[in-house]
Amino acid sequence: MGCEAYDFLTGDDRVLVNLPLFHVGGTIFVYVMLAKGGSVVIEDSFRTDGFWESVRRNGVTSTCLVGAMTPFLLKLPPGNRDRDHTMRTIVTIPWNEDSLAVGQRYGIDMYTGFNMTKISSPITSEANPPSIGTCGTARAGVEVRVVDENDCEVPPGTVGELIVRNDRPWAMNHGHHKNPEATAKAWRNGWFHTGDGFRYDEKGHFYFVDRIKDAIRRRGENISSFEVESEVTQFPAIREAAAIPVPSEMNEDEVMVVVAPSPGETIDPEALFRFLEPRMTHFMLPRYVRIVDDLPKTPTQKV
Repeated sequence: MGCEAYDFLTGDDRVLVNLPLFHVGGTIFVYVMLAKGGSVVIEDSFRTDGFWESVRRNGVTSTCLVGAMTPFLLKLPPGNRDRDHTMRTIVTIPWNEDSLAVGQRYGIDMYTGFNMTKISSPITSEANPPSIGTCGTARAGVEVRVVDENDCEVPPGTVGELIVRNDRPWAMNHGHHKNPEATAKAWRNGWFHTGDGFRYDEKGHFYFVDRIKDAIRRRGENISSFEVESEVTQFPAIREAAAIPVPSEMNEDEVMVVVAPSPGETIDPEALFRFLEPRMTHFMLPRYVRIVDDLPKTPTQKV
């Protein structure tokens, strides 16, 4: 199934894998290259300062960037070797302004998509999709819907839960190991329920909003932590960010952003707020800013 989702890769490619092999973001590209007769370079982790050296030394033609990896590369000092490399394509998640800028700066075709270990890459994009925030469209052989709590499909532009099924029953998970109750809940009505909030447009492009359980509730409005983080990291002095709920003295939540500066930069919270004001609806604007040296991350570079 990975071969169909990543059809731009061929037997001539060499993929740099620096995500853990217990994670689909690493394993899938090893599998695709084995199936297509290509090759892989496996490294134990992602290192910003050694990334391009490794690409050049090993003749790497493709890789996958997730989370903070993309803005880290973008915020490297520009140099006259920015396009002196063998990289041809990159899969990047999420698809935002940083992803587009990396492709333009380094001369690479950028792709995106949506995947979980359980669902075989149901949504993929064309090269350099023009719509910021998209995950792409449903690929052949897969059905996806965005539904409400009753599994009724919601109209375009409305946020609901993404559900998935495949025309090959062996291509997706069969449920939770020794947990029939969780399996029944996840697979109710014959569709796998991802637990992810999505919306879609009239052209069939899908947009990730947030993990449903991670949404911040503020004064009657649901706020996507993912969308807040995407805007905050556009501030030039910020390398990475996390948006989290904190208790409100009124009710529900307030929004805090935890931010780490780019090398040599200092973050001014007031300047950040002024930067965000024209970019975000008022109820999404953070009330609190916490500045740290680094954000703690999982082995797959998720905060």
